Amino acid sequence: MQILTPHVYWAQRHGEIFLRVELSDTKNLDIRLQENNILQFRAQGHGAKGDNEYKFSLEFLEPVSPEINHKSTQRQVDIKIKKQEERWWDRLTLQEKKPLFLAPDFDRWLDESDAEMELQAKEEEKINKISVESRVRKDPYLGLKKGYLFMYNLVQFLGFSWIFVNMTVRLFILGQDSFYDTFHTTADMMYFCQMMAVLEVINPLLGLVKTGFLPAMLQVTGRNVILFVIFGSLEEMQNKPVVFFVFYLWSTIEIFRYPFYMLACISTEWKLLTWLRYSLWIPLYPLGTVAEAVAVIQSLPIFDETHLFSLRLPALLGHSISFSYTLQLYLVLMFLGLFFNFRHLYKQRRRRYRSRKRKVH
Repeated sequence: MQILTPHVYWAQRHGEIFLRVELSDTKNLDIRLQENNILQFRAQGHGAKGDNEYKFSLEFLEPVSPEINHKSTQRQVDIKIKKQEERWWDRLTLQEKKPLFLAPDFDRWLDESDAEMELQAKEEEKINKISVESRVRKDPYLGLKKGYLFMYNLVQFLGFSWIFVNMTVRLFILGQDSFYDTFHTTADMMYFCQMMAVLEVINPLLGLVKTGFLPAMLQVTGRNVILFVIFGSLEEMQNKPVVFFVFYLWSTIEIFRYPFYMLACISTEWKLLTWLRYSLWIPLYPLGTVAEAVAVIQSLPIFDETHLFSLRLPALLGHSISFSYTLQLYLVLMFLGLFFNFRHLYKQRRRRYRSRKRKVH
């Protein structure tokens, strides 16, 4: 008989590896782990190429326990292997290129954050079974932390909703005339929301949220430069239409992002809101960056003319260095930040909807 390779699907938890081999009616099953951390599988059965002998080998990314648990059914062979060290693997095999016969098992697949939640749930079940003396004490401030995060997201949602509704109503009533007084009608609330947003940089440092520090810092810093430096310090910029587009794009993103996080604090999810949270940023983030770039470009001649924030040089060296040079460098960093945040959000969306991709294929 011809020796072939079966379809193998895998999933992981922090301490275990799960393999599902698409092979039915198996005979002469031989599964062993060699000393060089390579799993060898060999069996006769009915697979993708009919009744044949099938085999494959996998060299794991990190050491695993030699004990292998497997169960053969009429449809497949299930294999369970324990990791020597409980940690999340970036991939299954030592070689970076995935073998052609290997694919994710979306029936059991969890991303790292979901696996951590599952692991935490199992640990809590174990804690409930042990004696009171050895019971692990829960975080006494957990309720306070969730309450704080809920209220923060609620306040930000209300603030950006006020801005969005205010601008939308004025747009329908005044038309294009509303472009020119956006700053004077909404700046106070935008100042408040963006000063509050500094907490999004502090929260990861305090361990209150699991989101990364760098993406939050890039977004908050970039927006505050536009709001306080470009719009806030230059009266000539406050009547320009670009203010409307920047504020409107910011508020449109946030009126869906903040309620998503707010509901997550109470373990509630709305599927439509989740989809909007992970999809609207695709057109809105680039558009927002373009609008911010237009605002920076429009401010350059004003900074050159007014010498605001310019660096004065000694008389021997001549004139001062205009702040516009700093803003020109900032323009480059702005689009680098867009690339970084776009990639970060894309990875989040891909992990969230990975199971749906399998259904499409």
